[in-house]
Amino acid sequence: MRAVLEPILAGSALGAVPEDDQRYAMDLGLVRQTADGALEIANPIYEEILPRALSATARRSMPVIAPTWLRRDGRLDPERLLEAFVAFWRQHAEALLASTPYAEIAPHLVLMAFLHRVVNGRGRVEREVAIGSGRMDLLVEYGQDRLAMELKVWRPGDPDPKREGLAQLDGYLEGLGLDRGWLLIFDRRPGIARLRDRTTTEVALTPGGREVTVIRA
Repeated sequence: MRAVLEPILAGSALGAVPEDDQRYAMDLGLVRQTADGALEIANPIYEEILPRALSATARRSMPVIAPTWLRRDGRLDPERLLEAFVAFWRQHAEALLASTPYAEIAPHLVLMAFLHRVVNGRGRVEREVAIGSGRMDLLVEYGQDRLAMELKVWRPGDPDPKREGLAQLDGYLEGLGLDRGWLLIFDRRPGIARLRDRTTTEVALTPGGREVTVIRA
């Protein structure tokens, strides 16, 4: 089951997943085949439930985090949220990633666990992913505030996904009517620096001129 769900949730190709495994996941009703033959999560309810279930261990393992990302009027402050996320990631991500059984999407699950702690019943996190796209899009809605994110994974042998990610995020932001967002690049190559040392941020522009915060983690 993991071999089928993991690439779907990550937006990567299925690869050499046996046909019997794919059929089993479809028979259970967890995934379905689209008109063009691709697999996707079966329905919107499962799209919400499955990531929550898979990130449960990370959520339970997370420390108490003070909501420093809120303004005095209770609205979301993206700059303070960025500071809180970077501090959280540098200090806790390595241990949380190790506790997540789905290694391929471990960074996605830990991030979603953090974001669910942020919204804390007063907002929601919407996830959009298409198999083979190599991306996951997230939209954090908190009251009247919205923050869009694109998640990319830098895998061994691949080029830096920043350029592609900026172009993809540009389209996502345009569709949402937003002019700012986050591009998170999770570096999964072996032999690189520890998370606390390599987690950085920078500001970049999309092809459409939208301002994006690039977070490398």
